[in-house]
Amino acid sequence: MGPLWDDMKVFLAVAREASLSGAGRVLKMDPATVGRRISRFEEAMDAALFVKTPQGYALNAAGDRLLAHAETAEQAMRSGQEALSGPSDTLSGQIRLGAPDGCANYVLPQVCARISKDHPDLDIQIVALPRGVNLSRREADMAVTVSAPTSGQLLVQKICDYKLHLVASRHYLRDAAPIENLEDLKDHKMIGYIPDMIFDRELDYLNELGVERVALASTSVSVQIKLAAQGGALCVAHDFCLPSHRMLRKILNDKISLTRSFHLVRHQGDQRSERINRFADALQKGIRDEVETLEALT
Repeated sequence: MGPLWDDMKVFLAVAREASLSGAGRVLKMDPATVGRRISRFEEAMDAALFVKTPQGYALNAAGDRLLAHAETAEQAMRSGQEALSGPSDTLSGQIRLGAPDGCANYVLPQVCARISKDHPDLDIQIVALPRGVNLSRREADMAVTVSAPTSGQLLVQKICDYKLHLVASRHYLRDAAPIENLEDLKDHKMIGYIPDMIFDRELDYLNELGVERVALASTSVSVQIKLAAQGGALCVAHDFCLPSHRMLRKILNDKISLTRSFHLVRHQGDQRSERINRFADALQKGIRDEVETLEALT
């Protein structure tokens, strides 16, 4: 079982990284050795598991069927190790958390710093991406998302709601044409996401407001807000970002107020892990408290 399980870990790494070199980096192993181990594993399974393409290694139908079972075995091994190590008041090891960059920049640093202080042997990695995090490839152990996924064997828990408003810098408002109603917005430049790179319909704020042109655009929330702070245009911003940018002011509060939600998404099988469950509980409470605290300051 030993060599077979070792080779299954190699299989999982290649499936997630889609290349021998990528798997080698994860496993700290030479790509040629990864290739030999995959060949040995396919021979043991009596089936080819990958198709080699110009882009790398892609799972074939047999590999797809095996993947879910391999991940179940992986989680069972982790749970077994936790059971043997016994209960502990503090968490240890590594947990990788994916999140949209607004949450990652303005909420998670405070939350994760507090969790790290309570659990000094725990390594927390925050993956801030301008797209969804692929949990099936184990880009992260869990992810904070804006939309709740509806497919896959995933556990989805709503964390909290958060508010967004239209904002502009004090300098912009001093020099620009007055903004008293929605009709006035047509005379002002807007900042937002790059329209054809919006990865979640919940982020398409400007379309919801009927805005047709995005004069300044970025895939990053923090870049958008910094553009607004420069005084060049208007921006839809999370209320929890505003305490970090005191030069920004909400406008048309009574006419434009958006509500979105954060969800925590992880593999269903991870529910068997006390360590993951405890981190998830601490993370959700931390995010709820931090969003509430920051929004109260605006």
